[in-house]
Amino acid sequence: MQDTAINNTQAQAKYNKPIIYFLLLWTALNILQACTLELHADEAYYWIYSRFMDWGYYDHPPMVAVFIRAGYSLMHNEFGLRLFTVMGSTASLYIMWLMLKRYKVDAIAFILVVSGIFVFHIYGFITTPDAPLLLFTTLFLYFLQQYLERDGWGLALILGVIAACLLYSKYHGILLLACTLISSLKLLKRPSFYAIFLLALAIYMPHILWQIHHDYPSISYHLSERSDKPYDLANTYLYPLGQLAMAGPLIGWLVFYKGFTLRIKDTFTRVLLVNSIGILLFFFLTSFKGEVQLHWTLIAYVPLSMLVLINFAQPGGKPAWFNRLAIINVSLIVLLRVVIVIGPPILKQMHALRIFYGYRDWCKQIHDKAGDNYVVFNEGFQNPSKYDFYNNTLKGFAYDARDYRRTQFDIWPIEDSLQHKRIYYVLEGPQAGVTTDTIKTGVGNWYGGWVNDLRTYQKVEFKTTEKQETAAPGEHKVFDLTFTNPYSVPISFSNKDALHKVFFEASFFAGDLEISAQKTTEDFYNIALKPGETTHFKFNVVAPNKPGKYTLIFSLRTEPFNGGRNSKAVNYTVK
Repeated sequence: MQDTAINNTQAQAKYNKPIIYFLLLWTALNILQACTLELHADEAYYWIYSRFMDWGYYDHPPMVAVFIRAGYSLMHNEFGLRLFTVMGSTASLYIMWLMLKRYKVDAIAFILVVSGIFVFHIYGFITTPDAPLLLFTTLFLYFLQQYLERDGWGLALILGVIAACLLYSKYHGILLLACTLISSLKLLKRPSFYAIFLLALAIYMPHILWQIHHDYPSISYHLSERSDKPYDLANTYLYPLGQLAMAGPLIGWLVFYKGFTLRIKDTFTRVLLVNSIGILLFFFLTSFKGEVQLHWTLIAYVPLSMLVLINFAQPGGKPAWFNRLAIINVSLIVLLRVVIVIGPPILKQMHALRIFYGYRDWCKQIHDKAGDNYVVFNEGFQNPSKYDFYNNTLKGFAYDARDYRRTQFDIWPIEDSLQHKRIYYVLEGPQAGVTTDTIKTGVGNWYGGWVNDLRTYQKVEFKTTEKQETAAPGEHKVFDLTFTNPYSVPISFSNKDALHKVFFEASFFAGDLEISAQKTTEDFYNIALKPGETTHFKFNVVAPNKPGKYTLIFSLRTEPFNGGRNSKAVNYTVK
């Protein structure tokens, strides 16, 4: 009896040994890239999240800030920022292996499948909300597998905490929870199931309250502002091609075929199948409304890869030629990752990869011009975020122009500190009367100049009850706008004795192109508001002369800037 136990232990150790070696190599490769590659712009943006810890942010829930804060507190560099992503990636793959062991999955097959899924490589070191989402997805499925087999209050409490962590990672986590419930409706008969729901809701309540307090910015952005562009057929037909690439450049087609043709024999594999199909189908349907970024389906590949491996463990499941094809597939991905680390010049010119190179020096060159003063950028949140990270400052600021979108910079208190200061203004192209410096960098020429006595109103938001409007060409429409002073000091829109004038405008856009900017009447500039004070103003807007579909944005423009995005978009149809 004792000899049998010893033999079983030795066999199990031998069975796990390839996995241990693989995970060590996986971790080493992720550490290499985490240490050597400059930050992606989104990572730098989320680093600023971690400097302003909160229960929510304009774009995402706060878990990514927790990951970054924890790692960066240990090491103040790129690797520190990415540390918990690297560890979470390795932990996720190991948790998947633990779930699959009961299905007698072959260790070599596991290594070739999970290392062949391209999207797993991306989030092996890059720190975005997808990184914690991946970890909590595998943890949720791990404890769910046990909960399906045996009801228990302890497991229910653990699942409640993990479910909340899923939602704190990324809103996509709701898809995993919804598909799991759809696949296992019998769970509704368990009293402990409601403990999962109530505990998750209680833990998640601070984020819900944050959304309410800030007028639901994330909901507005993700469900409305991101998808107010005309339908593009390319979003839909490129979606399946992109998912094949995410599943592996050579084995993607087989991953989908083997995953979706597995014969379901237990509740857990049904959960995996419904999640795989449900998440992928959801994002396919949303492609009819707007752009779907390829990595949004990341969590679908956890259950999908597990389905493939369970299929391979069954008689006749794995093709005899699979190992050879999978080795080539993995080799191509690893080769690409190594080449990215080396960074040959041709790679630095590619749109998707050039953001990883040259910006550390760019940040230092801008700082050499600006010194310890605030620096304002007007082309998005990406470059000011990098400027802040690589100079270890919070004095880089994103001016969210009306032809762009709102960001967390509209909520942070950075803009409050800029008022009436002398700032350095950085642009991608020269602006007459503003830019005096040409800054030659490894990522192109940039242009800068000093602006004295800065005046902006980026946090002011004009609210209207109209979300859609139909008008004849040239027709007048009066909008009753409500707005509040969100600052802790009084504000005035008067231009008397002001170095930089402010203009209140109604801007019409056809797609991304601004076609007109109508100024309001002079009585607007008599308005002054105390902190927290609210008032109304009626803006007489004239519809464009040409029939078509437009978006209307109300905007405060102060010299020398091109106007902020001070309202939600109104969909305007002229016919």
